[in-house]
Amino acid sequence: MVDITQKQSTHRTAVAQAVVKVSRKETIEAIRKGTVPKGDVLSMSRAAGFLGVKKTADLLPDCHPLPVEYCGIDYEMEGLEIKIIITVKTFYKTGVEVEAMHGASVVALTMYDMLKPLDKGVEIHYIKLLKKTGGKSDIGNQ
Repeated sequence: MVDITQKQSTHRTAVAQAVVKVSRKETIEAIRKGTVPKGDVLSMSRAAGFLGVKKTADLLPDCHPLPVEYCGIDYEMEGLEIKIIITVKTFYKTGVEVEAMHGASVVALTMYDMLKPLDKGVEIHYIKLLKKTGGKSDIGNQ
């Protein structure tokens, strides 16, 4: 693990995304109507994403455990795509980018698992960091 004992705590924010693409319009309709057999896809995936963010340091060996002071998960549905946008904030010595991307990944995997009985063509795309602030390098700040 990298030594962060000399670093100063600052307000840190990271925004990440993942995109889940389904192959049928009926799959999106089932998500919207809440008729997916495994349950409420958006709520269950959001809860799984919160756990993913909080458990990042338990699963990735070089990640520092840190206090997650905010986590927000939003969805944008357009056509056959569900865009997952996750924002993580803390006041700490190291950033929360990996936590945000890990959370987005867990949300996407949960959706995949819940939707696979309905749609064999579900795909996960574009897991990436959109923005980070705090510390010595900010990215995505336009």
